[in-house]
Amino acid sequence: MPEVAVSQCYDVEVFERIKEAIEQKHVELLHLQFVDIEGILKQVTITVDQLEDAVEGKIMFDGSSIKGFSPINKSDLYLLPDLNTFAVLPWTVEEEYAEARFLCSVINPDGTLFEGDPRNVLKKTIERAAEKGFTISVGPELEFFLFKTDVNGNPTTQLQDNGGYFEPSPKDLGERVRLEIYRALKAMGFTIEASHHEVAEGQHEINFKYADALSSADHATTYKWVVKTIASKYGLHATFMPKPVFGINGSGMHVNMSLFKDGENAFFDPSDENQLSETAYQFIAGLLANVKSFAAVTNPLVNSYKRLVPGYEAPCYIAWSASNRSALIRIPAKRGLATRVELRCPDPSANPYLAFAVIAAAGLDGIEKGLQAPAPVDEDIFHMTEERRTELGIENLPSSLGAAIEEFENGTIGRKTLGDHVFSEYVAMKKAEWDSYRTAVHAWEIEHYQAKF
Repeated sequence: MPEVAVSQCYDVEVFERIKEAIEQKHVELLHLQFVDIEGILKQVTITVDQLEDAVEGKIMFDGSSIKGFSPINKSDLYLLPDLNTFAVLPWTVEEEYAEARFLCSVINPDGTLFEGDPRNVLKKTIERAAEKGFTISVGPELEFFLFKTDVNGNPTTQLQDNGGYFEPSPKDLGERVRLEIYRALKAMGFTIEASHHEVAEGQHEINFKYADALSSADHATTYKWVVKTIASKYGLHATFMPKPVFGINGSGMHVNMSLFKDGENAFFDPSDENQLSETAYQFIAGLLANVKSFAAVTNPLVNSYKRLVPGYEAPCYIAWSASNRSALIRIPAKRGLATRVELRCPDPSANPYLAFAVIAAAGLDGIEKGLQAPAPVDEDIFHMTEERRTELGIENLPSSLGAAIEEFENGTIGRKTLGDHVFSEYVAMKKAEWDSYRTAVHAWEIEHYQAKF
């Protein structure tokens, strides 16, 4: 793990701009945010009087209180803010005193990066790519559902509207909510590209511009927090649960990824039939070879595998295509600098830092080993017979979290990418989750078996 000084060397000009914004917006409180292994946002709140200490990495917290972080005898950890993530929270600026936040990396008392921090895990993969001369560009697309809440503010199972794909108001009752989310994200520095109602009732999507891998993971984390915060102002609950309602589409987090080298898109080759480079084909091959082994990270919940079933547009078959949306991997039409590989299986419950790390690592694995991508599949895989899929050598993704954990443990990409600490903690956490689900008695069992037997 590379070493960093506790007193980080920061851009003085950026720091001065931050101090100016704090003064102009009358910021009183600063939230120092980070994520746990599951990707759940945590924060320590300080006053602006502690700004200098904060940017020098001097704010301590109890790592033993964060699941999967530190044992109680080695509990002291510190937060190192990334100045580029500073943002005044737009829903607080009308108050007498506003609030702002930084996203942070977690460091040890000796100044080294804490290996249990998902943000630091992604940094290692970025460094691995850099050693080969690549930078990683990522554009995620996170879908979410809006549910009504009860009088106590708890989520109900009642969807907020019954609109359909791209429908406007009055069918789309989430239009005002999305508009305020858009405005909040824009005020926090996002470039928003599109906002619309999704296919399922009560389902929505707001797309933001791609960025480097670390910034994109920061954006995805911020996006989920802002969506939930704004939704709650309207008496609604926003969920990134992959399949909250049976019988309709679930929510995905399609991950668009490119590698750049010397300012050029390393996936683009105008002379190729698909205008894809050898590097792109090797990256695709790496994803196909490793996807079973990293599905437990990109699709981390018991509920994730209720989305990955035939009939609801989510990919469950391992194949790629230049355009076919029934394939696990597709290549969107734009070329040149916009050439990218879209992985369609991840869902928005995934920790974006870990998800982007394993996806990039799998692609780099294909490049390092010179793997050859199989022939693309341009037929509609969803409507293929099982015999035809077998003939084409199309395999299935894991069908349950239990199966995914087994693949994760037996594969090599997980431990290599996450490191021993996060890998071991993650496996233990997910095994406990699967065992809890496996041994519980569910309503379906009562409905089908209690009276019959």
